[in-house]
Amino acid sequence: MTALRQAVAQVSPAALPAFTRELDQAADEARLGSDLGPLRRFSRQWAIYVHIHRQPHLAARFRELEDRAQRGNAAQARAAAVELGRILDEAQAALSENTRS
Repeated sequence: MTALRQAVAQVSPAALPAFTRELDQAADEARLGSDLGPLRRFSRQWAIYVHIHRQPHLAARFRELEDRAQRGNAAQARAAAVELGRILDEAQAALSENTRS
């Protein structure tokens, strides 16, 4: 988790409090359930976050789409959600490819 924390600190220092809070929650869930699933999900989620935020143009587009999904009309929100999903899917695929290599 140290390398992931360092990556978050590098790409988005303002996200560190959320990272720490969510890590604590995932660790508690893992302990209570005797299951590493919550920590795996946490790591994957934040690895995707770092992947997106390492690319400033992609991070800016992601933030713009999040804003449109929250503030736009229904059609704009749906279109933004579709594009957000595409970006997340591509980030997930890129990370999966990197772990296979």
